[in-house]
Amino acid sequence: MRYHLISLGCPKNTVDAQGIARLLNAAGHVPTADAQAADLLIVNTCGFIAEARDESLAILRELATTLRPGQRLVAAGCMAQYTPQMLRQAVPELSGLLGTRRWSEVLDLVKKMQTHPGQVSLIGDPLTTLQAAAHGPRTAVQGASAYLKIAEGCSAPCAFCAIPTIKGPARSRPVADVVSDARTLVAQGVKEIVLIAQDTTAYGRDRGQNDALPDLIEAILEATPELAWLRLMYTYPQHISPRLIETMARHPQVCHYLDMPLQHGHPDVLRRMRRPHDVDRVCRLIEDLRAAMPDIALRTAFIVGYPGETEAEFETLLDFVAEMDFDHVGAFTYSPEAGTPAAELPGQLPDEVKVERYERLMALQQGISLERNRAQVGRTLDVLLEGSGDGLSVGRSYRDAPEIDGLVIVTGELPVGEMVPVRIEEAMAYDLAGHVVETKTAEHIQ
Repeated sequence: MRYHLISLGCPKNTVDAQGIARLLNAAGHVPTADAQAADLLIVNTCGFIAEARDESLAILRELATTLRPGQRLVAAGCMAQYTPQMLRQAVPELSGLLGTRRWSEVLDLVKKMQTHPGQVSLIGDPLTTLQAAAHGPRTAVQGASAYLKIAEGCSAPCAFCAIPTIKGPARSRPVADVVSDARTLVAQGVKEIVLIAQDTTAYGRDRGQNDALPDLIEAILEATPELAWLRLMYTYPQHISPRLIETMARHPQVCHYLDMPLQHGHPDVLRRMRRPHDVDRVCRLIEDLRAAMPDIALRTAFIVGYPGETEAEFETLLDFVAEMDFDHVGAFTYSPEAGTPAAELPGQLPDEVKVERYERLMALQQGISLERNRAQVGRTLDVLLEGSGDGLSVGRSYRDAPEIDGLVIVTGELPVGEMVPVRIEEAMAYDLAGHVVETKTAEHIQ
């Protein structure tokens, strides 16, 4: 059987999608890039915000309009888990639904669809299926980089987020399984491993371990001494310990980069979000990170237009962003998610207010990003090459995570997957440009 798989949303979805593909391939099914040539169409949906759900639904409906006899269409992932009844009504052509907690049962779904004329659903109970879903590799390889998922689900109480409902409570993977996956990736030639989870710094907390991420990092690095870069994503500020900072600073393989979604800079808004609201503590944390790693690149994300957000509260956020001088900032306009506490809060703001505030925040950050990039001019940075053509190559330094941050544009067409020292000669708002130097003199060799 030929299958066509589309994955939408975050890297965590990418990991699940590649897990689905591995199971299908092992059973003898064949992937195809041509949807019309496939016998099975699978869309791994994203349900995090309304815009993502709209995109998922649009793709499902588009595929449904061209279904030929015998073709089967499956909705997998977050929307299948969170809103299965809505999907059944919106896309009646669906043959199957596969929830986030049962993706590892995709072969069972295929068998059932072959014998059942109606829709087949595998959604499941998170308390009984999360452990089963954790078995097998939890990785997604993209070129010389790979995502490695270290936990499933989330137990954070954020008022705006439906992820705990969709994916269940946090469940950390065994250290041995994570380390085994890391070894496999490095043996395959992967140069960068990106650790991901809904909250990587919560690793081990479901097992009563309050600071287990540093130990996991040590175990991975001991098992993979040839790994060039180990990168941390999705870290929760309250869980970033002094020991984690020390571990990051001590190991040259760990990228001096941290993704730490803060969501806002005003304590009252953070309280309404049910997020850590001690902004002064966050400021001290950032000072500690920069003291331990002066060249660290910091990424964060904010929500603007949260219910009840006043102009004064938003201006406090702008002041916070200006003071903290982040390298990378992502922003989202608040989207009410059904079933979350935030959706019931008073003071829901008009869309035009949300958009206006988003534009002001991003305009401010663009200038900050440009200045942070200008500080790189004259440095020599290791760059992991990801593409080439028309006399140029593109890649990333330790300062940039895959898919979400900037690029380094390099003179000359160079081998993809190689890591080369590049002297930075030009800075743009989000990207850098330079040329390869003859000797490996990178200031931040990782």
